[in-house]
Amino acid sequence: MKIGNREFDTKHHTYIMGILNVTPDSFSDGGKWNAYDAAMRHTEEMLNSGCDILDIGGESTRPGHQQISEEEEISRVAPLIAAVKKNFDVPVSVDTYKSKVAEAALQAGADMVNDIWGFQYDEKMAPLVKKYDAACCLMHNRNQAVYQNLIEDMYQDLKKCVAAAKAAGIADDKIMLDPGIGFGKTYEMNLDVMKHLDRFHDLGYPMLLGTSRKSMIGLTLDLPVTEREEGTLVTTVMAVQCGYGFVRVHDTEKNRRAILMTEAILKRA
Repeated sequence: MKIGNREFDTKHHTYIMGILNVTPDSFSDGGKWNAYDAAMRHTEEMLNSGCDILDIGGESTRPGHQQISEEEEISRVAPLIAAVKKNFDVPVSVDTYKSKVAEAALQAGADMVNDIWGFQYDEKMAPLVKKYDAACCLMHNRNQAVYQNLIEDMYQDLKKCVAAAKAAGIADDKIMLDPGIGFGKTYEMNLDVMKHLDRFHDLGYPMLLGTSRKSMIGLTLDLPVTEREEGTLVTTVMAVQCGYGFVRVHDTEKNRRAILMTEAILKRA
């Protein structure tokens, strides 16, 4: 897969997408990095500890989040994306489902759009990604956690996301998919998805897993968001075992170590 000027060999390695939330209300690190200097320092820390892609978001998408205006979201992400691209050699993804925000981010230098609605929310998004020859991450999502058959329904939903991308002319090597842990699913459903991660490989695209510090881990271990790193690492190991190309995480250093250890074991004859 190609993102920006970098090729990712997702068949042989799991890469790290580091999370940089420039929001005051993100569930995990709200308000920590929304000052410019702090965000730049944290970017450098993540890159030094093994981050392969930086995912910048300006609006919290946690359950019950407060939607903000496009203008405010743009004011949060666009200047930071421009600064990151100026100062660091790293592919940058913008975490948004709004085409107006995505366009501002792409103009600022973003290489990928990470859409939590998989091109199903804003019909302008797919043509926009094609226009800028950008990559995209299409996540599974639903308004309600209602399914006839969870895994197969998710599979068909993701096929619709891919169809929207292909209809816009987006190349296969610019598409990755995300099963959407924590979105449109109950706690039990999230665990079921984790058990069947390999099912989605049949779609034929690199897969990303985003579980870092999420409520699935908190509910399982009865732990606050600040104490969910071990649970996150377990899911990262499972992603590597299932051949996922990317994990989206907060703690890049610990997850990088978990990935390298898992890969060293799996590569043994």
